[in-house]
Amino acid sequence: MEHLQLTPEDVKALKAFTRSGSKNVREVNRAYILLWLHKGKKMAEIEELLDVERTAIWRTKKNYLENGLNQAIKDNPRPGQPKKYNQKHEAEIIALACSDPPEGRQRWTLELLATEAKKSTGIETINRESIRLILKKTNVSLG
Repeated sequence: MEHLQLTPEDVKALKAFTRSGSKNVREVNRAYILLWLHKGKKMAEIEELLDVERTAIWRTKKNYLENGLNQAIKDNPRPGQPKKYNQKHEAEIIALACSDPPEGRQRWTLELLATEAKKSTGIETINRESIRLILKKTNVSLG
């Protein structure tokens, strides 16, 4: 049941994949899993050699059988955390940073921008680091 029969093209592609360039460790491990299953290695041996869980082995094999070589090796894109502030909010912060500083100040600081921005609707929870990152993306200088 553990043995997997790869096509000669897939074996060639997997060998080339493992020997060239810098790759994601999980992707290289998946390539070796497929190659070693093709050679008849037992799951326990592969677990020991690669220090992976049994589930990683059967998922890789299942992905290969159902979706082909590329899907079996490649990582699916990860969504990450959604953006908290949209372009309108970012534009408000940039406009605020480009405006004249408050009375008695020569320039805006991140803390002043955060305090002022919190008065706007939708960005009441913004902090100085978020403002710094927004300004960094747009190359706006406070000084």
